[in-house]
Amino acid sequence: MNENLFPEKQACMKHPLIKPDTVEQRLYQLNLAGKALEGSSLVVLPTGLGKTIIALFVIASRLQRFGGKALILSPTKPLVDQHAAFFKKVMTLPEDEILAFTGSIAPAERERLWAQGKLIVSTPQVIENDLLTKRISLEDVSHITFDEAHRAVGNYAYTFIAEKYFESAKNPHVLGITASPGSSDEKIAEVCQALHVENVAVKTEKDRDVRPYVQEKELEWLQVQLPAEMAEIRSYLEKIFDDRLGIIRELGFSAGSGKYVSKKDLLLLQKQLQDKIRIGGDPAIFSAMSVVAEMMKVNHAVEMVETQGLETLRKYLEKLEAEASSSSSSKAAKRLMDDLYMRKALYKVKECEVEHPKLALARKIVSEQLDQNPDSRVIVFTNYRDTAEIVANALSEAPGVFPIRFVGQGSRHKDKGLTQKQQAGILDKFRAGEYNVLVATSVAEEGLDIPSTDMVLFYEPIPSEIRSIQRKGRTGRQQKGRVIVLVTKGTRDEAYYWSSKNKEKKMLNSMHGLETTFTPKASKKRAELSDFESLPCNSDSKLKIEEIEMINEDKDGNGINISPEDLRKNGDNKDVALETGAYLETGSDENEKKDANEKADVNVDVNVDEKADVNADVNADEKADVNEKERQKTLVDFEALCGNKSVNKPEISGKEPETEPLRIVIDHRETKCGVAKTLDRLGMELSFAALEIGDYVVSNRLAVERKRTDDFASSLIDGKRNLFAQLSDLARVYEKPVLIIEGEDLFTSRQINPNAIYGSLVSIAIDFRVAILYSRDEEETASILKLLAKREQTENKNEINPHGKKSAKSLTEQQEYLISSISNIGPKAARNLLLHFGSVEAIMQADTEELKKVKLIGPKAAARIREVLESPYKG
Repeated sequence: MNENLFPEKQACMKHPLIKPDTVEQRLYQLNLAGKALEGSSLVVLPTGLGKTIIALFVIASRLQRFGGKALILSPTKPLVDQHAAFFKKVMTLPEDEILAFTGSIAPAERERLWAQGKLIVSTPQVIENDLLTKRISLEDVSHITFDEAHRAVGNYAYTFIAEKYFESAKNPHVLGITASPGSSDEKIAEVCQALHVENVAVKTEKDRDVRPYVQEKELEWLQVQLPAEMAEIRSYLEKIFDDRLGIIRELGFSAGSGKYVSKKDLLLLQKQLQDKIRIGGDPAIFSAMSVVAEMMKVNHAVEMVETQGLETLRKYLEKLEAEASSSSSSKAAKRLMDDLYMRKALYKVKECEVEHPKLALARKIVSEQLDQNPDSRVIVFTNYRDTAEIVANALSEAPGVFPIRFVGQGSRHKDKGLTQKQQAGILDKFRAGEYNVLVATSVAEEGLDIPSTDMVLFYEPIPSEIRSIQRKGRTGRQQKGRVIVLVTKGTRDEAYYWSSKNKEKKMLNSMHGLETTFTPKASKKRAELSDFESLPCNSDSKLKIEEIEMINEDKDGNGINISPEDLRKNGDNKDVALETGAYLETGSDENEKKDANEKADVNVDVNVDEKADVNADVNADEKADVNEKERQKTLVDFEALCGNKSVNKPEISGKEPETEPLRIVIDHRETKCGVAKTLDRLGMELSFAALEIGDYVVSNRLAVERKRTDDFASSLIDGKRNLFAQLSDLARVYEKPVLIIEGEDLFTSRQINPNAIYGSLVSIAIDFRVAILYSRDEEETASILKLLAKREQTENKNEINPHGKKSAKSLTEQQEYLISSISNIGPKAARNLLLHFGSVEAIMQADTEELKKVKLIGPKAAARIREVLESPYKG
């Protein structure tokens, strides 16, 4: 290596908008920033190498050249706060012009702050909501940075913001930054299309100009053998699975083409059955759906015993057992738990005291690491909260090991999540050394600003290349790091390990291919740079601009190229001009670390960080593969065909010429879904309000309640959902009440007898006189709403006027609600208590023994009531 290229004393960059001596100069960052300034770009750079610094360079140049505002979008509040603190530290802008926007700031206050801000760092959901409600405009925003740009897919807020930005901005320019954009060409292309990317720039740890800044990472994978006792339990579960597979085949269906049936195969079969249910009501299809639900649960149990251990499996099976014994249980759950082999497996799990060998190995590895280096910081990643708790408890038994569990904010199944304040407190204590091991779920995969972490332990491999890269990026930032992956031989651990590894290779190949495809032609780039350099600094900058120096392009036209001679010629200054010739500098990349919400590939009900329904137990990549089937035409497509718009999705945003815009009033809670965004694309005038009745009001006589299929099905078995009370109010207040049921799995989202669903639909239509409409997805719902609005406002000339309040609960209902709000006290138990004691006050005065005399009130429920009543309020 030519040491002259990288002198020991690194220079700092100079720029009127960057404070002197704050940001170290790195050649690869200058090169990437130069390419990014040629046009809207996606920059792919390994974690810890200063993606935020590149964003800083681009922002400084864009603000200096075009004035206006710059916007930085990050997925979570901790990341927003982190980035805002960094930019205040290194930029010369007044601190009151560098603002952090999150949901904790009132909308009216955000509107006021937006007018004064020069650089706004925000969560995307906040900006999306403010755009929908017309509180802000992106017209004078001269640059947007999309942090963790791989999220710009599907209905995520990034896609809508980018679309509105390029519609309205005078000088739009985008920078997407990520360490892991995805393994397939399709996924990466989707990100590029969503962000209007013209240019892709990629750097890897093996590139010559990056290598001096990369710390060595030692990657090991250690294998363990599944104990005989666990293998026996697995054999019981596999017998159940094979039996159900035989039933599926007898019913005339097939799952998978080979001997091994994967979660992907099961999900695909489930989707095929759902499609058949919509066509006809063959009883065999409903039977097959019920059997597939059992197979999904068993498949997950097998994964638990193979990769997690008996304690995690025990908790899962006990939860299935409780589900099967509940009054609202499905036939599938009851049938599964009544199976002889399931009873054997459950008995064996409860009796067996063997722990998974991974646990002892993890304890040994962490102990040795901390013995050798007491100042070490270690992160242990697990997929499941239950496992995280087990691992943390096991590690705490080792001398010198002080572990803490680090999970997300969601609270499910008696496991309370951590607030953002609690998460920040844990991380502070971890950095300070009060805890030296962080046992974390996927919440810690992105954004941890912990430079001293020198070992990352994967308790199990994960099949997602994005998450694998993010996990490995937590170590080896400013010192040598170790990455250790624990793998159980002969199990899906091995499949997941190689899947992730192959996807990482594929991703790198795809990125280099796209880099070549997206690189602007040299002639075009030269013209752009020439025009750019000839422009004066925008007067909005308020700063004196230094003399502009010209920059050389490399022979391939790939951006800024600074020769070793130029570096040496600069002597101690080594200042390098970027774009405008004004000097830039780079610095510590420790502020680039990110803290993200949990996003797990394996969505199962045992993992309380993720979805509760085990029927969704499938890797996110597998979901995408399953959904690649050709989609039938929707109402959105139909509307496009009937008008002058193209059927292509990007053209949906075209607005039809109308004498007066169609209006719709939307409940403010509906901003989280994609319906409002599609209505905006369709040219409707949106108003948001706190609606007591209905989700969408399209005229003074017509309002709409929207229910996703899973919400609708759940409301039939969960009295607290109160769907019929909502529809009763809707029909009472509006002359034309409408219910839109959205989704394609009405009969399969929950294991409910189809006759119960049909009966409910009949009751809604006949008894409540509510019109029922169906849509496939959010886009189709939006198209239906627009047609309703057009009919009411244009053809029938009805004004739009939201009105009406929810009907008040009767005194009896309020009393029952008050008692049933105590955890473990259902509606029936609440009624029994009120009948027995006669009043709420009498219940409050009863002791534990008196409470236990009431039917459905056992010792635990009685103790819980007294605990709620007697415990001091801590605020």
